[in-house]
Formats: sequence, structure tokens, C-alpha cells
Amino acid sequence: MAKIRVETTINGEETEFLCAGDQSLLDVLRNDLGMTGTKEGCASGDCGACSVIVDDRLVPACLVLAAETDGRKVQTIEGVAKGKRLTPIQQKFLEHGGLQCGICTPGFIVAAEKLLETNPDPTEEEARYYLAGNLCRCTGYDKIIRAVLDAAAVMREEGA
Repeated sequence: MAKIRVETTINGEETEFLCAGDQSLLDVLRNDLGMTGTKEGCASGDCGACSVIVDDRLVPACLVLAAETDGRKVQTIEGVAKGKRLTPIQQKFLEHGGLQCGICTPGFIVAAEKLLETNPDPTEEEARYYLAGNLCRCTGYDKIIRAVLDAAAVMREEGA
């Protein structure tokens, strides 16, 4: 089977890889590029564990063909932190205990970053609605929502 050459930008770095036409972005990220932060939860786009941002749009990497990212920008969980410094969302997930087994955490953090980029002052209802595509079996959602709302407050304060 012929491979497709893809040139894309992942987490701000120009990246080039070869992939099969039916290979998912999730598969390429994890298996070919060694970016194992993005997790596979369901492989059907239902759980949000593999959430990434492609050209400013939150998407499940398991449903995006890797070849579709040619010429596009991709952000994964590896691209969230700035060096070794945690973002307010990452820090608040730790402080509020918004993570346990870690399978859903990267997807929640990527989705929460996108939420707060588009809505820096969400209500609890707005945060719950936005993150409804991300499933967690361990923490329950209250700790996650509290972490996101607390991070939003910190980010607004830092921006002031």
C-alpha cells in the first residue's frame, strides 16, 4: 500500500510523516511520532480522550485521518504547557484532584484550554456543556469542572 506524505505543523513545529490513507491522526501521533500524551479511549469519537485541536477546532483524533492534516496546524496535549511550566488549567487539575487514572485527562485539558480561549468566563453550565463530549469514569465531573472554573478565574486575573 502506498504511503501518503504529510507536511503539517504539530505544536508549533513543522512536521513531516508518511501514513496510510486510512490511518487515523491518533495512530500516527502515538505510534509513529511518539506523542503518547493523546490517549485512545473508545476509537469511535465518543469519549474525548483523544481530543486535539486542528486549525482551531476541537476534534477527536481517532476520527481524523492523518492525511487530512496536510498543510494544517495540530495541537496536542504535549503542546499545552510552555516549557516545564504548567498552565493554570493543568495546575488546577492537580490542585482539585481532577485526574485519577489519566486516560481522560489530556483530552479534558485540551478541551478546557479551547473553552477558555473562546470563553474566558464560562458559567458552570457552559463549562459542563462544552466538556460534555469528554467522559471520565474515575473522578466524577465536579472536580474537573471546579478545576476549569478556578483556572478561568486565575487566567482572567493574570490577564488583567
